[in-house]
Amino acid sequence: QVRIVESGGGLVQPGGSLRLSCVASGNIFSIYHMGWYRQAAGKQRELVAIISSGGSTNVADSVKGRFTISRDNAKNTVYLQMNSLRPEDTAVYYCYAEVDDSRYWGRGTQVTVSS
Repeated sequence: QVRIVESGGGLVQPGGSLRLSCVASGNIFSIYHMGWYRQAAGKQRELVAIISSGGSTNVADSVKGRFTISRDNAKNTVYLQMNSLRPEDTAVYYCYAEVDDSRYWGRGTQVTVSS
């Protein structure tokens, strides 16, 4: 059994910053890619950023230069540093981890950017 838990969401003003964290725990042999997706109300889930076990990253154009993904392999944790937040970044942010041969998802954390 693998558990994925996100934290760090909340309400922030435009231009502000938040840092999301995601921890994978349980029966884990190896974690390959970890990443973040988001889903705004009434829209499809979209990729935000992913990071390989070796540290290679892929970041969506919409957040490039503002969001940074990183991970701590020793802690099975991935982070998403979000700067210069905009109202259009408002969404539920979901973390995933590719553990062994399966992909596991967290339940999501709400990020709201509003004045």
